[in-house]
Amino acid sequence: MFPSAVDRPPASWWLSGVREDTRKLVVPRGRPSWAAFVERATATAARADFPDADPGDGVDGTDGAMRAFASALQPLVQAAMAQDPRLDAEFGRALGHRLTRIAARTLVLELNLERIDERLTGDTPRERFADFVRHVDLPTLFGRYPVLARLLGQACLHAVDAHRELLDRFERDRPEIVRTLLDGRDPGPLARVETGRGDRHARGRSVAVLTFEDGRRVVYKPRPVALHQAFADLLTWYDGHTGLGLRVPRTVVRPDHGWLEFVEHTPCADVPAVGRFYHRLGALIALLYAIDGADMHYENLIAAGDEPVLVDVETLFHPAVGIPADPAVQALARSVHRTALLPQVLLGAHGALDIGGMGGDQGDRSAADGVAWLHPGTDRMRLVRRPAPMPPAHNRPVVDGREAEPADYQGPLLAGFRVGYDALCDHRADLLGRLTPFADLPVRFLARMTQLYATLLDESTHPDALRGAAARQDVLDLLWDDSADEALLHALVPYEMSDLWSGDVPMFTTRPGSRDLWTSTGERLPDLLPVSGLDGVTAKVAALGEVDKHDQQWLITAGLASRPRPVEHRTGQGVPVPLEAVVPDPQRLLVAACGVADEVLAHATAADGRVNWVGLELVDDRHWAVAAMGAGLSNGYTGVALFLAQLGKLTGAARYTEHARDALAPIPGLLAAFAEDTELAVAVGSGGFHGLGGICYALARLADLLDDAEIGGWLRAAVDIAATVEAIGEDPANLVEGWAGGLAAMLAVRAESGLPAAGKLARAYADRLVAASPGGDGFARGRAGVGWALLRYAKVGGDRYGVVGRANLRADHALRQRLLDVTEADHSWCSGLSGAVLAHTAHPEQPVDAYTLHLDRCMNALAVHEPLRDLSLCHGELGVIESLTVLAERGHGLASAMRNRRAGLVLGALDQYGARCGTPDGVPSAGLLTGLSGIGYGLLRLGFPEQVPSALLLGSKHDTYHEENAR
Repeated sequence: MFPSAVDRPPASWWLSGVREDTRKLVVPRGRPSWAAFVERATATAARADFPDADPGDGVDGTDGAMRAFASALQPLVQAAMAQDPRLDAEFGRALGHRLTRIAARTLVLELNLERIDERLTGDTPRERFADFVRHVDLPTLFGRYPVLARLLGQACLHAVDAHRELLDRFERDRPEIVRTLLDGRDPGPLARVETGRGDRHARGRSVAVLTFEDGRRVVYKPRPVALHQAFADLLTWYDGHTGLGLRVPRTVVRPDHGWLEFVEHTPCADVPAVGRFYHRLGALIALLYAIDGADMHYENLIAAGDEPVLVDVETLFHPAVGIPADPAVQALARSVHRTALLPQVLLGAHGALDIGGMGGDQGDRSAADGVAWLHPGTDRMRLVRRPAPMPPAHNRPVVDGREAEPADYQGPLLAGFRVGYDALCDHRADLLGRLTPFADLPVRFLARMTQLYATLLDESTHPDALRGAAARQDVLDLLWDDSADEALLHALVPYEMSDLWSGDVPMFTTRPGSRDLWTSTGERLPDLLPVSGLDGVTAKVAALGEVDKHDQQWLITAGLASRPRPVEHRTGQGVPVPLEAVVPDPQRLLVAACGVADEVLAHATAADGRVNWVGLELVDDRHWAVAAMGAGLSNGYTGVALFLAQLGKLTGAARYTEHARDALAPIPGLLAAFAEDTELAVAVGSGGFHGLGGICYALARLADLLDDAEIGGWLRAAVDIAATVEAIGEDPANLVEGWAGGLAAMLAVRAESGLPAAGKLARAYADRLVAASPGGDGFARGRAGVGWALLRYAKVGGDRYGVVGRANLRADHALRQRLLDVTEADHSWCSGLSGAVLAHTAHPEQPVDAYTLHLDRCMNALAVHEPLRDLSLCHGELGVIESLTVLAERGHGLASAMRNRRAGLVLGALDQYGARCGTPDGVPSAGLLTGLSGIGYGLLRLGFPEQVPSALLLGSKHDTYHEENAR
């Protein structure tokens, strides 16, 4: 009999586990089926009938502990299996494992409570754990945690119904399965049914793999697969025009379910076969792009030798909804990127993981935290967070036992894409006619990332959420918060809740020819989509053309460049020699900058008075990502606008200034968001390149360059927000993300705009730096940058700041080495010799010391080094030349002649090799530090140093100012 923890009849122990009844405060008319099942299971099954698992089993004890917990839950498993004699031991093991995952947190909590109360017997932690498992009283446990009882009971009932349904369908369909999928050869009896492949939907149903006695396998899908057959017909037509030999699995189609050929992951015979694989994959990307295929991640692609085979195409004709107004975000959402076949890099606490169709690396496959157990199988067992391994991948071609790196096969991939794209363009009318059969077929609609649902299902098994339905509902109510600004998502929440309460991942479908959605139970939700999937695809196919093809090829190239790899913040290879220099007169430099700017504009996406760029951005300085630009100076739209506005000022060309102004359209909304959510602003930080300092610097310069008073108003608001962040934030001391960058930026803002608030904030940053203990070496993120910023402030704040600044320069051991050993290979601004020279020469008032005496040698090293392929500001050729430019401005010896020589080599490199960026493989991107805008700005700086202040030093055209103006 179930005890009751509160004053109500024991017969209603399950009442608080019923969400609807708890909310309405009424007693339901009848006992729920899950409650009746749990009562029967615990009443009829004798716990002693089930052997205890050894908690010491497993590599770290976890496997054994979980089996021990499963033994405690065996009454539920046995009651489930008793409902059908066809439910075998494999079914029981799988169900037991699932139940254990649901109950583990609660069992561990109860274990610890009994340990604290000294109710466990045994001389060792393992013996006391075994004693707990032996004496788990399920009725008592479920009386305390009725929601746990509900989840376990539902899981059992749903598993039984789903498995019976599978077996019944198999018995009916077996002859057709053998004829169509197994070449007519009898495979023998069914040996194993492996369920749980993928997520569970619609009351516990999931994809399953059935294995026969002879080892052959087929795939079962508990939902219609007519879409697979229609896609196979389309692919056959497409293959007729490309001749690439594309393959799809064979199918057995039934009205409410289906069977698919099991595709084996097999190696390639040789390296040319790998090239054929990627050539075919490129063509597949073109087709999926045209018909709005989405979510083709690494688990949905199988590498069968040289054949890429899609095994799940349920997300074709996927509508693009809920996309922000940013034109770059919208362009990315409609691009080849959304197919997810290209790299999709997820960043987590433990690194990066590429889950795209080409990703799924077998190396570091644990970017995110997951649930793990410390001291498993003992009475001190507790939950911890550890890197969670991802499922094994079979999507990458293998040759000689090694997986092929997709980036090494960019050529075949792009060639296949062009072949496929051209075929679609050449036969677009025929293609549109062949899309009609898809109009009424069910396709998946992904309302949110599946990971969010999985997280909610997992976190809602916390014991506190299992004591009553209201507590678990509090966890699931996070969906309402996630839907506050999106009407469509808000409308779906009640149906998502219903699925989550059933233990399922919510699922919605649509029809390509309809704007309606359908729930997992078949309920129709009319007119929720702004446009049907078929209408969206029709418009996309009509827009196919050379410009679009070029844009998509750039995205493929950028996507491959974003594959996880080590990031070097240092100068790299030189250009092939010999290199023909060009006379670097200002007009030639200006013309070259215009050419770079025109390339920047060619990459722009504009809509509704706003312009932005999809760029290849460096995230957390460790990983590259293809993304719409944010506001940051270093790789965001403010940095691009700064270059375009500066060029417009020099040339008078309206197209540059207009694009610069349009790029700033999101700034008022961004500042309003910062003002409303201080935590968001604090997360952005104070930095001069990645933070608010950089945004303020750009706005100050742009207000002057564009002669725009409205931008000046934004600047005042931005400085106020930066002051709020400084007062409560804890940033690093460095130049890029931290206080040193904020200090340099505010000095420039004060000089450009005359804002007293900027001068006040500069002092606050300087005082922060005086008290800080910066670490690291180098200009961008080390003590050299901190010392340089304090020396810059010492001109207005007093020499106490200069003393600390010089101390930081002396403490930068890497800087010391670079000044003393000019053979250092890294000449970059961010971490190398050029930054070291700038730190010591940017302030002519700085006393000469032992390091400064080596500047002639440093200058010679910078002037004679091999020209770099990378022309960027950060760690490329133009960043290196900046130190020569500053030395020339300070009147240092031969610096002007050396700078002009390097400038001529840069123009020669541009003529011969183009504007190569500081991105992986030199992929063109618009950003300032590593991209085209920085290259263009560097050219302007070489041609017109008196009018173009240094962006790397956050310079102002009013750099000479008096103490009273800065305070």
